[in-house]
Amino acid sequence: MYHYHSRCNRQARHAHGEFGAERRHRHGDMHRGGRGWGRRRFFDHGDLRLVILQLIAEKPRHGYEVIKAIEEKLGGAYSPSPGVVYPTLTLLEEMGYATLTDAGGSKKLYTVTAEGTAHLQANRGAVDALFARMAEAGAAYGGEPATQIVRAMENLRMALRLRLGRGPLTPEQVRAIAAAIDQTVGKVEEI
Repeated sequence: MYHYHSRCNRQARHAHGEFGAERRHRHGDMHRGGRGWGRRRFFDHGDLRLVILQLIAEKPRHGYEVIKAIEEKLGGAYSPSPGVVYPTLTLLEEMGYATLTDAGGSKKLYTVTAEGTAHLQANRGAVDALFARMAEAGAAYGGEPATQIVRAMENLRMALRLRLGRGPLTPEQVRAIAAAIDQTVGKVEEI
């Protein structure tokens, strides 16, 4: 039987929270042991709202693009869930800070309103501090390959969650899924 921890490299251990790196807790908060943020949440109450508003002020974005932009700015160390981002976008719209524009198709494209721009200007110090902290985290724990790996891991987790949510698996399906994961693990070890 293959055990992931037996060949886990330093970078993977960072992703799992060893060595003082960020860890995702069950509520999606990013923490960092050791120096820097201490044991407090990376995004305090209202911070993510400002981050998302700033991102759509930079350019109109779909919810998925907001998630990816935050993930990239944090070097793949954290990716907010759609269950956090989409309600925040709706809240920004209800507050009059964002509006939906017709992008064609079923995707919603959010843009900042004049009220949203004024809110950002009134909170410029907080916004700048948040983006500086995000840049620090991205530089400390990120990099293009790590972001791609985190994205791929999230895709696998989501695919498994969706498949398991569709109903019970047959014994053959369980074996096939486990074999596919084990085969992928073997390929990763060979790299």
